[in-house]
Amino acid sequence: MQYHWKEETNYKLRMKKYSIWMFLPIIFTLFTTVGLWVVYIIAVEDGKMCRLDLLDCVAGDFPPASCVFSQVLNMAASLVLVVAVLRFSQLKSKVKKPWLNIFALIAQSLSSFGMTLVANFQLSNDDDVHHTGTALTFGFGIVACWIHALLTFQTNIKNEGRKVGILRILLSVAITVCVILYFVLVAQQNFMHGAKTQWVLVMIFIFFVGTLAIEFRHSEFEIHCIERQENVTSLSENASNIISAFQTDQL
Repeated sequence: MQYHWKEETNYKLRMKKYSIWMFLPIIFTLFTTVGLWVVYIIAVEDGKMCRLDLLDCVAGDFPPASCVFSQVLNMAASLVLVVAVLRFSQLKSKVKKPWLNIFALIAQSLSSFGMTLVANFQLSNDDDVHHTGTALTFGFGIVACWIHALLTFQTNIKNEGRKVGILRILLSVAITVCVILYFVLVAQQNFMHGAKTQWVLVMIFIFFVGTLAIEFRHSEFEIHCIERQENVTSLSENASNIISAFQTDQL
């Protein structure tokens, strides 16, 4: 009994050492993965899921599945953007080349924006905007993954950079291979295997974002609110006092 109590106490102490922010990437991964499969199940059960060998047949293209798909992807895009900003803040003081961190933030933000286009413009309604969103999501998503893999080695947070970096390199390679394979299959009009490849690509991409929880558990993020108007007034008053003092000395 005493052994179990000590084990539970040690576990609680270890958990206190970790930041609660580590759960944000995990929530994104779990929520988005479950949400997308729920969309697929709804489409199948509703009879709106047609054959996978047709290019214009996707799970989130017809209501009610499309409504759930839009909601899931919009929320996922918001979480990706928040994670991107937090990751940028975490690495800001650690990176040797700041432009890499900035470019990673821009790439991940554009990928997030692409997700909203995919969510709100179904393939059957506006295929041009939908394909643009897909290109932004995965095009800039790949760039962000490779940069984050590189930054993992450079920053080496808590000496975990090598292990985590190797994992992210493998995931980035898998994502890149899936993208290339998808376009090859589509070019060969093998849409059924292309659709399967796209699902694998999405799952790996979602899991990659979830790996950021490894570093997030070591960081605390705080928001500071400053009343800018009072500061401006204070500066104006100080400037007026200095000028008045100067004029008095001159007199």
